[in-house]
Amino acid sequence: MVKLELDQVVMRRMKEDDIEIVKALIKEGCEGTENRLILHILTRPLCLFILAVFSSILRCLVHSFILALTIPVFLLIIFLKITMPRSTGVLGSSRPSWDYVGSSYRGTHDETLQNPYCRISGKTPTSKKPRRRIGAKEKDKEESTETITPEREQAAGQVWVADIEGEILACIFRERETQPGIRRICRLVTSCWYRREGLARLLVQSLEQWERERGAHRVYAHVPFPSKVGEVVFRKLGYTQQGKEPDEDDSGERGREPPEKGFLGNPLTKVFYKDL
Repeated sequence: MVKLELDQVVMRRMKEDDIEIVKALIKEGCEGTENRLILHILTRPLCLFILAVFSSILRCLVHSFILALTIPVFLLIIFLKITMPRSTGVLGSSRPSWDYVGSSYRGTHDETLQNPYCRISGKTPTSKKPRRRIGAKEKDKEESTETITPEREQAAGQVWVADIEGEILACIFRERETQPGIRRICRLVTSCWYRREGLARLLVQSLEQWERERGAHRVYAHVPFPSKVGEVVFRKLGYTQQGKEPDEDDSGERGREPPEKGFLGNPLTKVFYKDL
């Protein structure tokens, strides 16, 4: 565990040079999540029923109970492994994470979120300037000149990173605005070396303040269904799980956020919301 001074953290918009780092951070944060989602899908009643039917059919063809039981499960796991990264992408969004991140760095890059810890300590956070690329390859040049249409940029939303002395420690994805005053958080990742240091809380609360100043009145957050840690984090930040509270005022379809769904329509995310 690395002790972190939160008042030295700079929260800024992602830049082009940060794309590969953010992708690696997402990959690190997703380790095990995909397997837990697959296990969650496999244990749903409808999925278990379908697997039992196929196992019964195979039992008539192969003279082995073990093979008849394992073959359908093995084939379904392979299918989910192949299709899930492209279907879910950034949780809460149907866009693949690599396309989302690659489209999000466009626009204004000097925007920063306010760090409330700076007012408490009186310090000013500092961030090293990114190092220049020397001798960039032709492939990098082609990627940097890729045409990003306004529609694609708008659909990609924004990615904010927590930066301290040039090192990216965490990132938060804010989905595009689909309804006036409504915002969506579809990914929150912290480096394994800096977890339980308050970075997630700092990013979420700073983003909430940013959106509140720009007219937002509600924020939705998508949490992977098996993620207990993510659920605890957002509950501590004052978020309420959609559909779980008896006095929830959004009982109708309007104002409700649909969860991300996967194989056989099984929900892959829990939706939390908070009124600003």
